[in-house]
Amino acid sequence: MPVEPTLFDEVADVVRGVVGPDLGEVHLRARRYGLKVWFGAETPTREHYEAQVIGPQHVKEAKVLALEIGFHAENPKVADNDAVMARLLACEDTWRPALGKEPIAGPFLGRGDVWRRLSETWPDPDLDGHDLAIEVGVRLGDYVTALEPVVRSR
Repeated sequence: MPVEPTLFDEVADVVRGVVGPDLGEVHLRARRYGLKVWFGAETPTREHYEAQVIGPQHVKEAKVLALEIGFHAENPKVADNDAVMARLLACEDTWRPALGKEPIAGPFLGRGDVWRRLSETWPDPDLDGHDLAIEVGVRLGDYVTALEPVVRSR
């Protein structure tokens, strides 16, 4: 019996097409409520891209749920995560034209004490919407192609 792909399986397919081969081998891990994207090792790195469903308590405009799309720094030490964000913000003029005003740099939604994010949120999307996987995949691909050169420039 065939299994229907989940929203984030479909998002992964879009991201593969949007990112292309120029940045190297992209790794993707789709789950029921999210997609993680990274480069390098087979196991996910602490600094990666994500699209995920989050609770409404994290997004003022959300009533039921929200999507978060962007970059995460999930190193165990807050200083390491702050350094990653400082580097990204120091190069803001290189990625902001591609990503627009939506990305917010700040504490991780739900775990702001250590982890950091550069991401945007979409309140109450229709998870069954016909074009949602394409929209999310393209937007996550935008983050990858705009930020990955800066992330690698340590």
